Formats: sequence, C-alpha cells, structure tokens
Amino acid sequence: MKITNIKSLVLTAAIVSTLCIFDINAEENQKEPFMNKDQVNGSVEEAKGKVKEVTGKILDDKSMETEGTIQKNVGKIQKGIGDIKEDINKDK
Repeated sequence: MKITNIKSLVLTAAIVSTLCIFDINAEENQKEPFMNKDQVNGSVEEAKGKVKEVTGKILDDKSMETEGTIQKNVGKIQKGIGDIKEDINKDK
C-alpha cells in the first residue's frame, strides 16, 4: 500500500471521528434546543478548524495545521460570545 493511500485512510478516519465527536456533543446538549447564530456559526467554524488541523498534521503541512488551529480557536471564541449573549437573554 502506498504512503498516499495510508494518509488518505488516516485522513478519512480523522474526519469521521471528528464528526462523530461533534454528533455526540450535539446529542448531549439537547437540553437547550435553541442556539443563537453565534453559537451555531462558532461550532461550525470550530469543527472545520479541527478537521483542517488534523489534516495538516496527517499531511505534515504546518501551514494548514496552523490555519486549522486558528480557525478552531476563532470558532471557540465566536461560540463563547454566543453563550454570553444567550446567558444575557435568559436573565431578562
């Protein structure tokens, strides 16, 4: 088996496992059925960043890995802002 085939298999496994993790977290958070726009967009960016980060690690591409890490952290910040907005709205 060629190295590129192995990297493709590992990349596919990483993407599937990442999506499964986010699916499990989504099921655990069913207590609060509604998310605001910042929470949704932040979660999506965080997931995309994590996939890009893992892909960069697998392909040994430092720029992609760094870009993914930044995108993941920006998503976390945006989700945090959404959480704060949600808390403020609950207190009203």
